[in-house]
Amino acid sequence: MSIKSIKIRQLHRILAPIMVIPILFTVITGVMYQIAELGGFEDQVRFIIHWHKGNFYYIDFQKSFPFLNGLGSIVLAITGLQMWFKTRRSRKSILK
Repeated sequence: MSIKSIKIRQLHRILAPIMVIPILFTVITGVMYQIAELGGFEDQVRFIIHWHKGNFYYIDFQKSFPFLNGLGSIVLAITGLQMWFKTRRSRKSILK
């Protein structure tokens, strides 16, 4: 295993547990708000859309929350794809 692939695995291993919480939080609050909106309750659950955007009342991450979510998702996707393609190539060479 090369040093580059070890670094990619380490980056992915470190970043994945950190990013799973904000990404799941964003997905869950988005789905909750959509369900409430479809049911006609959007006025009662307006706070959920604020959480979804990163506004936690005393702590306001509205500018950085989407950027960090997006950046983390892109890095995880790139490192994950690199690892996936690497294992596919090594499996093909083993089968030959």
